[in-house]
Amino acid sequence: MDISGRTRVYAIIGSPVEHSLSPPMHNAGFAAEGIDAVYVAFRVEDVAGALAGIRALGLGGVSVTVPHKMAVMAGLDRIDEMARQVGAVNTIVAEEGELVGYNTDTAGAVAALSAHIEIRGRRFLIIGAGGAARAIGFGLWQRGADLTIANRSEEHGRALAHDLACRFVPLSQAAGVEADCIIQATSVGMYPGPDRSPVPAQLFRPGMVVMDIVYKPRRTRFLREAEGRGCRCIEGTLMLLEQAVEQFRLWTGRTPRQVMEAALRAALAR
Repeated sequence: MDISGRTRVYAIIGSPVEHSLSPPMHNAGFAAEGIDAVYVAFRVEDVAGALAGIRALGLGGVSVTVPHKMAVMAGLDRIDEMARQVGAVNTIVAEEGELVGYNTDTAGAVAALSAHIEIRGRRFLIIGAGGAARAIGFGLWQRGADLTIANRSEEHGRALAHDLACRFVPLSQAAGVEADCIIQATSVGMYPGPDRSPVPAQLFRPGMVVMDIVYKPRRTRFLREAEGRGCRCIEGTLMLLEQAVEQFRLWTGRTPRQVMEAALRAALAR
């Protein structure tokens, strides 16, 4: 990679970000498309300061990960209508001197799930009520899913359920929910945290579709326990890839999906 004073910088911001697999995907895309750009990772605690830095340094675009997907919205110039409805931003595009917020988690989740289950009319249990849960829930709601939100914090869980016009149950009562698909939309089990699952293994039934948004490790405890009970499992890497391809399109107008997928697989193998 030949980096010069003309090289455009893109980044991911969040905490933590050391585990992120976004840099190899996006850098592979830039190289394949002959775009003079580089993508790096910044661990960020001060969201307002980070947004000021993005403006001052002239970054081309930014991915936003946990825990900042909702917090960044207050500091943006414009927000895409879908992201506004979702209530979370995971992608920032620098457009003519303005920072514009988008959400590609919705498209990424729907693409990943659609390959394994018909969405309309099926029963989905979403674990969590943060930015990722909001994006996934909104995408499923748009496509006619029957939704239930389960969350440890009743306040946040009920707020999301209200926005999606769906049911809420405390996380401790999730085992009583009848579902065709369970989506783990929290950071529980993510590297370098402990090997945990937010729900007991008794929640899983044979034939159920189960997806974890955590992608490192690929086989979280949540997925291992689901697989052990006969569920069909979707790793977080699939959603990660789909949302990243959409981010790349927003930044560049191009979609080098095969190249980005190959880079992701290579990074996972390492």
